[in-house]
Amino acid sequence: MFLIVLGIIIFVGAAAFLKNNPALEKFKPIGRLVGLVFIVLGILTSCIKQIDAGEIGVKVLFGSVQNDVLGSGLHFVNPLLDIKKLDVKTQNYTMSGVNDEGRKSGDDAIKVLTSDGLEVTIDLTVLYRIVASEAPKLLKETGNDYEDKIVRPLTRTKIRDNAVYYQAVDLFGNKRDEFQQRIYKSIEEDFKKRGLMLEQLLVRNITLPNSVKASIESKINAEQDAKKMEFVLQKEKQEAERKRVEAQGIADYQRIINTGLTDQQLQYEQIKAMKELALSANAKVIVMGKGNTPLIIDGKQ
Repeated sequence: MFLIVLGIIIFVGAAAFLKNNPALEKFKPIGRLVGLVFIVLGILTSCIKQIDAGEIGVKVLFGSVQNDVLGSGLHFVNPLLDIKKLDVKTQNYTMSGVNDEGRKSGDDAIKVLTSDGLEVTIDLTVLYRIVASEAPKLLKETGNDYEDKIVRPLTRTKIRDNAVYYQAVDLFGNKRDEFQQRIYKSIEEDFKKRGLMLEQLLVRNITLPNSVKASIESKINAEQDAKKMEFVLQKEKQEAERKRVEAQGIADYQRIINTGLTDQQLQYEQIKAMKELALSANAKVIVMGKGNTPLIIDGKQ
C-alpha cells in the first residue's frame, strides 16, 4: 500500500510541478513512468501475501472482517484487503508465584478460598490454541489481545469458582486430580464459545497455609510412627514364633533320644568306641572298672 501511495504522489507531482517549468518539462514522461512503476509494484506486493507455517490470515476490508481465512503459503488477494495474521500453534499462559516465571512479572499466582475458609495459592499453566475456522469470530468479537480478555480472567475466575467445593487438604492430597479435571471442563466450554481450544490445564503447585502444612506434616509423622511400630511388633512376633519352633524342636529331639536309647544300646556304642580306640596308632591304657565308663590313659605320658 505504501508503494501505491508513493507512486501516485510521484505521478501527480511530475504532472503538476514539471508542467510550469519548461526546462524540466522533458523529464515529465520519466516522472510519470517512475510513478506508474511504483504503483504497479505496490499493487503486486499488496496482492501477494505470505502466511508462515503455524499461522493463518484473516481478511479485513475497510474494518469489516471476512469469514474465510488464509492457510500457510502464498496467496493472491485483493490489494485493498488488510490481512491479520494469527498464531494457531499451541500457546501457553503461565500464572506463577515465582518472579518472572509467568507471563506477568512478579507474583501472579491465583489465590483462592476453599470450603473450610482457608486461602490456598495455586500456580497454573494453560495450554491452548486458536481454532482456525473460528479465527474471524475471535478477531471480530475479541481482537488480538485475547489472552488478556479471555484466557487470563476466565481461567482465574473458574479456578476460584470451583475451589470452594474442596477443603484445603483435599486440594493438596487425593482430590487434586479431580479438582484439575473439574476446572478443565468448565474452562473448556467457555473457550469453545470464544474460538479457542483448551488442550491441557496444568496445576503446577498448590501452596497451603503454614498452619495446614504443620497439621499435614504432624499427621504424616504419626502415620509413619504407627507403621514403624507395626513393623516392630510384626518382627517381634516372628522372632517369638522362631524361638517357639526352636524350643519345640529341642524338646522333640530330647524325647526321641530318651525313648530310643537303652542301656544295652549305650553299652554297644561304648564297646565300638573302645574297639576303635584300641586299633588306633596311638598307645593307650584302658582301665576297666565296675562302672560302665572305662578310664583311658595315653601311653605316651
